[in-house]
Amino acid sequence: MTNVNPFSLGWIQRHYRLIVLLTAGSLAVMPGAVITPVLPQIVQQLALSKTLAGYLVSAHYLTVALCSPVLGILADRLGRTRVLIGSLLAFSIAGIAGAWTTSFLPMLTTRALLGAATGGIAAASLGLLAQMYPDEQARSRAIAYASTALTLANIVYPLMSGWTGAQNWRSAFYLYGLGVPLALLALLFLREGKVAPRAAKAAQQKNLAQVLLRQPQVLRLLLTLGITAATAFAAVIYLPLHLTTTLGTSTIDNALVLASQAIGAALSSALVVSRLHRRFGIVAAIPLGLGLLALAAVLIPQAQAYSLFIPLAFLFGAGLGIAVPSHYAALATLAPLELQSSILAIATGTNFLGQFLSPTLYGVVIQQSGVVSVFYAAAIVALIMGGFWVLMSRSKSDIPVK
Repeated sequence: MTNVNPFSLGWIQRHYRLIVLLTAGSLAVMPGAVITPVLPQIVQQLALSKTLAGYLVSAHYLTVALCSPVLGILADRLGRTRVLIGSLLAFSIAGIAGAWTTSFLPMLTTRALLGAATGGIAAASLGLLAQMYPDEQARSRAIAYASTALTLANIVYPLMSGWTGAQNWRSAFYLYGLGVPLALLALLFLREGKVAPRAAKAAQQKNLAQVLLRQPQVLRLLLTLGITAATAFAAVIYLPLHLTTTLGTSTIDNALVLASQAIGAALSSALVVSRLHRRFGIVAAIPLGLGLLALAAVLIPQAQAYSLFIPLAFLFGAGLGIAVPSHYAALATLAPLELQSSILAIATGTNFLGQFLSPTLYGVVIQQSGVVSVFYAAAIVALIMGGFWVLMSRSKSDIPVK
């Protein structure tokens, strides 16, 4: 980027916008991050089975996956800031409403609505982020920062939930109210140009169908993004079970390992991804991230001492922190400016759909061969996808990004 005066009004305004967007985007992980620490209290007070409790945790993944593409298209047609503000307000209302429920079905309904609002937040914030940084390298850095913010939020929000909900689980649900002040900040700082006229909107919708149907690169990226999300999520959710079974670890021990995975993802997203994109290209970074993920997945079952799981989880997170932002950066590069919200929203929906289906897909592996086999299966899948993108990065007809 060119030299910028860090004390200029434009610089300050630009960074205010970025901070607002990153904070708003980080709410995408809050639905699960808030309820998980207080879930045992909810199960006890509402007398729920483990199966029903699982639905409360995973319900929002499905509605995010279903609503993100729809709200992304709506953001391109009505305005990304409008959709973001509306989604932030709906997020707070649906989230706080969960604190007032007294049985399973009403709470499940609030969780589903919360996921729908989350889809709008993710779609609009990613679209605005891509719009703010039309330059390819700057956009790659911005998307990497967004991934870092999400990863750090996965550490901070559960801690906030555990602290606020220590005495009463209902108190933790008021954390969803963060969407209200963020909606106000978005109204003050996030401005867009004029919304396209009706004829242009129709053309956009037609162009979106053409992008999806006539650009195989987009479909490849969406497919491997969904598979990556399912694979990584399976390895992460079954890692504490593996630790407890093999080493008899405590909840705190498991949390430290998961935190090291999150830190690895955050650091690689913030410090490594943009450098890899500049040096090797966006597409070439995808197999590198998947390779690191596969290496860690293979080594995790071999580890016999707890101290080894910390660096292995960090390595796993680092691979994930390279692969996922690279998918988003490639999609943002391929998408026309007027369709970036739509394409990135579809990517977000695909990501969450992969996470939602992960226990079903990899549950078959567990039933047949046990928990350890999940890590080997994850490694095999990651290597296959990595090899695919190695071939694609060498193809002259592939994504024209450097």
